Amino acid sequence: MPDERKKILEVHHLKQYFNVGRKDEVRAVDDVSFDIYEGETFGLVGESGSGKTTAGRAIIHLYEPTDGQIIFDGKDVSKLHTKKQMHEFRREIQMIFQDPYASLNPRMKVKDIVAEGIDIHGLAKDDADRTKQVEDLLETVGLNKDHSSRYPHEFSGGQRQRIGIARALAVEPKFIIADEPISALDVSIQAQVVNLMKELQVKQNLTYLFIAHDLSMVKYISDRIGVMHYGRMLEIGPADEVYTKPLHDYTISLLSAVPIPDPEVERSRKQIAYEPTMEGNDKPRKMVEIAPHHYVRAAEDEVVMYQERAEKAGLEVL
Repeated sequence: MPDERKKILEVHHLKQYFNVGRKDEVRAVDDVSFDIYEGETFGLVGESGSGKTTAGRAIIHLYEPTDGQIIFDGKDVSKLHTKKQMHEFRREIQMIFQDPYASLNPRMKVKDIVAEGIDIHGLAKDDADRTKQVEDLLETVGLNKDHSSRYPHEFSGGQRQRIGIARALAVEPKFIIADEPISALDVSIQAQVVNLMKELQVKQNLTYLFIAHDLSMVKYISDRIGVMHYGRMLEIGPADEVYTKPLHDYTISLLSAVPIPDPEVERSRKQIAYEPTMEGNDKPRKMVEIAPHHYVRAAEDEVVMYQERAEKAGLEVL
C-alpha cells in the first residue's frame, strides 16, 4: 500500500560484512531494507548481536557498508565523495551513543563537549554566541547552564546522557540515531530520558532511529518497529500491531520474554523458544506485506501461513 508521507531515509539491501573472504567472515547486517518517514520514530529491536547497532553505524557511515544503498533526504550517501558533502551529511544526521560515559571525553569540560559540533560547523558568530548556544542547549535537555564548566565524571549516568543529547542537538540535525540510549541507565531514569526525547522530537521536528532490545520501551516511543535477528530484518510494522499481533515466530518469542508487572500473570507466563533453523538459507526469502504496512520476511510457500496468522489476529490481510 502506498504511503504519502515523505521518506527521510531509505535503506536498500544493506550489507555490512567483516573479514570478507576469510574463514571468520561475519555477516553482521545481511540484506536489510527499510524506510523511515519524516517526523517518526522507527524502533529497531533484536537481541544482542542481531546487527541493529551495526546497521545504525553503517547508515551514519561510521562503517563503510559492504553493499547496498542508503538514501538520506533524497541523496545517495554512497555518492557523497567530497569532504564538503560528507560534512553537510554529518550535520544533518547525528548519533546518541549507548554508554554516556565512554562517549564523552573525560578531559573536556561540558561546554566544550557540547560545542564541538558548533565549532566544527562554524555555527557560532563569536565566543559569547557559542556560550549562549551551549547554555540554551543544556537548559533544553533539563540541565543547569552552570553545569557547563564541569567535567563528565561529576554527573550521574542520566545527566551524562542528557549531555550526549545536547551535543547531538547542537548542530540542529534532522535525523538522530539513538543507539540503545537508555540501556546503561537506571530504570527510574530511563523514562525521563525517553520522555525528553519525545518532547524534543515535537519541538524540533526530529526523526529518530531508536535502537534497543527492551521491547516495552520501544513500543512506548516508536511509531513503527523493525525486528532484527542474525543480521536480517524479519518483521516490520506499526508499533502497537507488532507488539500485540506479532506474525513472525522470532517476534513472538521475543515478546514472550518481556516481563509483565503482575505476579499472577508472570507465574503462568511461558517463554516461547525460537528455532533459528527455521530461517535456514535453503529457501529464498524476502519482505512480504501481509497486512497494511506490516511486513514479514517469508519464503513463497510461507506467505499463506502468515496470512492465516494475521487473519486469526484480526488484521486486514492483503
